[in-house]
Amino acid sequence: MKKIIMTIISILGLIQMINAQTKNSTDMKPSERYVKGWEKLKEIDGEAGEKVINGLKDISPDLGKFIIEYAFGDVYSRDGLDLKSKEIAVVASLTAMGTAQPQLKVHINGALNTGSTINEVKEVILQMAVYSGFPSSINGMNALKEVLKEREAHGIKDEVGEMATNSTPINRLELGKEELTKLDSLQVERLNNAYNDFSPELVKLTLEFGYADVFSRNNLAPKYRQIATISALTALGNAQPQLKFHINAGLNIGLTVENIKEIMLLMSVYSGFPSAINGTNILKEVVSERSK
Repeated sequence: MKKIIMTIISILGLIQMINAQTKNSTDMKPSERYVKGWEKLKEIDGEAGEKVINGLKDISPDLGKFIIEYAFGDVYSRDGLDLKSKEIAVVASLTAMGTAQPQLKVHINGALNTGSTINEVKEVILQMAVYSGFPSSINGMNALKEVLKEREAHGIKDEVGEMATNSTPINRLELGKEELTKLDSLQVERLNNAYNDFSPELVKLTLEFGYADVFSRNNLAPKYRQIATISALTALGNAQPQLKFHINAGLNIGLTVENIKEIMLLMSVYSGFPSAINGTNILKEVVSERSK
């Protein structure tokens, strides 16, 4: 009997200890990183972001904590790239990867909340047809449609923005050459030297569709086009020569090395540290070559 009583006392003591630990963990103040991250999350993604975190509470609150502390407290809170540019980068990368539709919707909301117009977001998604194919672009447009419908139902009126006003060119090939030359004066020659003997059709279609049809459209600033492309190619991780070209092109049209470093850090959140490391190594190569 005495043994049973001692066992009961031990169990009660264990329960009290667990309750005390639970109370202490509940009473702990959130970290400074958490507080900063939560405020940044609300600023960017608003209700859509909060729903993501709240949806994780019953299965993995630690994942929600890491998202707030690292993604928003550590990365998004950094200077070096404005929030509009960051959200354009994320919309481009998530559209290109095509594996995270719910998260893409959250960041389409974020892009609209941080200054992008509807037509600017459309342009970013349209441009991904060049880098990740038409299916990813179609899925991105459908996500945008859903987001706009939800925002309208909540009484949010987003700015439509400018339509592309480019007229259909008589000679798409020549226009494509002009657009590519704006990014790098030698790239048309390099493209011809590399592929004209083996696949002239590839050269022609790259110039006509990629640059005449898409890049010449005048309702998305050139810097945002390069931010979108650098982000998507970093996230995809399978086109390092093309990423190297677009990092060079971004620097040629006014992006800074710091801007591109921030893109790489941002991609650590969305496509992982390996892609961010590989992208940063390519940036290092470009900076080294340009310094010579």
